[in-house]
Amino acid sequence: MSEIVEIFTDGACKGNPGPGGWGAYLRSGKHEKKLCGGEAMTTNNRMELTAAIKGLAALKKSSNVELTTDSQYVRKGITEWMPGWKQRNWRTAAKKPVKNVDLWKALEQESARHQVNWHWIKGHSGHAENELADQLANDGALPFLDGAL
Repeated sequence: MSEIVEIFTDGACKGNPGPGGWGAYLRSGKHEKKLCGGEAMTTNNRMELTAAIKGLAALKKSSNVELTTDSQYVRKGITEWMPGWKQRNWRTAAKKPVKNVDLWKALEQESARHQVNWHWIKGHSGHAENELADQLANDGALPFLDGAL
């Protein structure tokens, strides 16, 4: 695991819930990949999680990953909250079921294949790669917007 892969992710939702999209921009050396997709009825948090899952899943081999998200929900969930959730059988500290548990489990599985350092950046602050991920997320939502407007 010597090569470093940078992944920048974002999710978007038009209405919450509503039509949404996710985007991931991957870069390693001179190689780059842009990914996006969406769903007709989803939430912003689900799209933020999906972006990270899809970004990590796109890597063909185990890698050192620097993953940057503008979602504190994603970053804190995977780095801080998950151990407690698992200890409580996927319940919050308030004993309520963890929302989006299917995606948290998928993110945990994809993360385990790699050495991931999680970073947070303020969204819509002019960070070029975050803005690109945001554009990809909005592009991913486009096919689902027709019936929503």
